Amino acid sequence: MSLVDAAAFSVGLIGPVGAIGLLGTGAAVIIGRAVTLSFVFAVVGVALVAYCFVKLSQHISHTGSVYALVGVTLGPRAGFVAGWALMGAYIAIGCGSTVEMGLFGGQFLRDTGILHTQQWWWIALIGLLGVSALAFSEIRVITRALLTSEVVGAILVTILSIVILATVIFSHGPGGQTFTINFLSLPKGSGSGTIAKAAVYGFLAFAGFEGAAALGEETSSPKTEIPRAIKTAVVVVGSFYLLTAAAQSLGYGATAAGAKAYANGLPFSDLGGGYIGKWYGDILDLMATISLFAISLGVASGAARIMYAQARDATGKQTGLAGLTKHGAPGTALAVVLLIFAAALIGQQLAGLTVINATFYPLQVGTVLILVAYVMATVGAIYFLFFHGELKAPRWQVVIPALGGAFVCYTIYRNVFVGQFGTYARLPYIEVGYLIVGLVVVSVAPGLAGRVRAGLAAGAMP
Repeated sequence: MSLVDAAAFSVGLIGPVGAIGLLGTGAAVIIGRAVTLSFVFAVVGVALVAYCFVKLSQHISHTGSVYALVGVTLGPRAGFVAGWALMGAYIAIGCGSTVEMGLFGGQFLRDTGILHTQQWWWIALIGLLGVSALAFSEIRVITRALLTSEVVGAILVTILSIVILATVIFSHGPGGQTFTINFLSLPKGSGSGTIAKAAVYGFLAFAGFEGAAALGEETSSPKTEIPRAIKTAVVVVGSFYLLTAAAQSLGYGATAAGAKAYANGLPFSDLGGGYIGKWYGDILDLMATISLFAISLGVASGAARIMYAQARDATGKQTGLAGLTKHGAPGTALAVVLLIFAAALIGQQLAGLTVINATFYPLQVGTVLILVAYVMATVGAIYFLFFHGELKAPRWQVVIPALGGAFVCYTIYRNVFVGQFGTYARLPYIEVGYLIVGLVVVSVAPGLAGRVRAGLAAGAMP
């Protein structure tokens, strides 16, 4: 695979169009008009963490992503737990993204008059069937599909953002919105910690930027191309998010009323229709649906590859979960992941959850799990680059992963231990319980750590 393929896989996992279509709304519930600040916080944090992946990928290539990077740097047990966390994150994000397909797909069908339905689950199920059909294809086919869908959607969203900014700067929006620097100020009564709490949606929007690291055994010149792919994905997507978050905040209006509308709205329909035309909002809803399809496809592939790598290294065999199809895809692992997506979709529908809650509950779980994996990666990078053998980077650069870890740890703290209510207060038990299961498995299973160490040594070292 080439640089473009590897970068496309990361961008497809991120799914910027689908992500920004709803995650800004989630941040607005917490931080009001200052959504852009939460994305600035997340962009800085992700850039610092990305340093770790870039540097480690120059020395380590493996299909297990964080699993391999942490395993080689901190040992097999830590690597297994980090990979377990990332796999769980991808699966949870896939569950939420599959439901979100039903949200945007249903909105598109209603707004265009094609079909009036409030039942999101069957739209999401049809999307999941499509994901299942493509997931077993050759990885190159998947990456090209991800890149194409995201490029088209991102161009359309960028056009809307530019139109919004030009309108509020040189004139006024449909509700009298004008440009004001207040979109970068916190609402009254909000402290700086609110930024980190809302930034969970910014970090979630970037979830998957490290995806190229999972292609270490499928990319030509991986120790050169994968670091470039990760940097490309972070810079391009980060710029897109900051532009779009600012445009959405100003488009709704940097006032209490505007923030309330943002927190309760669907930006593509509301702003696309208000600033360009209803038809444009409809197109963006369709592109968001396609983007979420790409996210579900990407995280299913990413989760299955980690599951495959862990099963292969743990057993030393290429059967069962470590089996491959004729296209080189981890077929059994993919089937397991897709069945989990389907079970979560059907289970949440039977539980009577609204489409918003059915989307955000698994996304919240996935975000915390992926942040745990990022923390472990930063610790591994600090040890491997600066304290293990000869220096692999200038000593002063140790501050970069240290700051990255601090950003992520504070975000976890604000979203697990501070101000959680209702169902969100119970989600940390799921997250901790899942991590404990992974820790128990690698600690108790006879010889597992040794087999994982041998597998990593065979596939991950220079």
